[in-house]
Amino acid sequence: MTITSIDDVRVTGGVDTHRDTHMVAALDHRGAQLGVREFTTTPAGHRSMLDWLESFGAVDRVGVEGTGTYGAGLTRFLHRHKLVVIEVACGDRQARRSHGKSDPVDAIAAARAAQSGKATALPKSGTGSVEAIRALRMVRKSATRDRTGAINQMRALIVTAPDELRDAFRGVTIAKLVRNAARLRPSDPTTVEGATKFALRELARRVQSLNAEIKRVNDLLGPLVTATAPNLVARLGVGVDTAATLLVAAGDNPERLQSESSFAHLCGSAPIDASSGLVTRKRLNPRGNRQANEALWRIVLVRMAKEPRTRAYVERRTAEGKSKREIMRCLKRYVAREIYRDLNPTKEALDRQ
Repeated sequence: MTITSIDDVRVTGGVDTHRDTHMVAALDHRGAQLGVREFTTTPAGHRSMLDWLESFGAVDRVGVEGTGTYGAGLTRFLHRHKLVVIEVACGDRQARRSHGKSDPVDAIAAARAAQSGKATALPKSGTGSVEAIRALRMVRKSATRDRTGAINQMRALIVTAPDELRDAFRGVTIAKLVRNAARLRPSDPTTVEGATKFALRELARRVQSLNAEIKRVNDLLGPLVTATAPNLVARLGVGVDTAATLLVAAGDNPERLQSESSFAHLCGSAPIDASSGLVTRKRLNPRGNRQANEALWRIVLVRMAKEPRTRAYVERRTAEGKSKREIMRCLKRYVAREIYRDLNPTKEALDRQ
């Protein structure tokens, strides 16, 4: 009987991530289960987890669920120690309904997915300027949403306001509505008219505060996006917000995307096979990063209106019987190919050699 030494064992880890603890499983190179253990999400817990995995042998790779959320800190720790981290999606829902789930089961499933090659995606590093862009966009998105909500509430109040107050704001622009409402001086807030004026004033001042917040974020976001991807921002139809969306989708390490087709699939703009029997066809991919897909749609919309090359393409495809939606889907695929070159110029240059 051959005895395998610890030096010959290649260990694959699997991590089911949570806010306070991670459940970790270890498999050997044959797929045999070596152990399952829980660790805290602190730096000391990450260190203990790695020591535990290395006690079984050399760590080959680690499959981690939620590398961009609960597993972000662990992913950065493993990257610092030069380990291969594989991003693992949630388990098969059909299998969960049939057999149930638990944290140890999910951890073992993550390890098996990484070991078998079922999971191959590399996670975002989250350590560069794109991560800063993501944080700033989060603030602007929430501020924009709250601003829209406040404006809608002001409009609703005006619809039911007393006639004199309603006539004062009838047909005014949003900017004038906010400006004039912020200067209202309610006499008695306990009356209907006074309470309405008070509510309008407070909502208007909230909108002004959010406008100032959005401006501060934009003042930081614009130069940061331009410095991070100047070629991308220079393309027709690509503004700061669109460029930021695509940068965040690709991450700080766009080299993890092996080809432009990988980026297209990430954006949900690449058709996927739907063939069966004698039928050979492709269908629309409803998955992928939908924000990135919307960013590609905005670029296509601008080019269809302003770029002669795109306008000629639309005319030719329309003559062939294609609908506008079908044409835009084709154009999004072409735009994804262009954008990939700007996001990952080094990889593109190597592919040409």
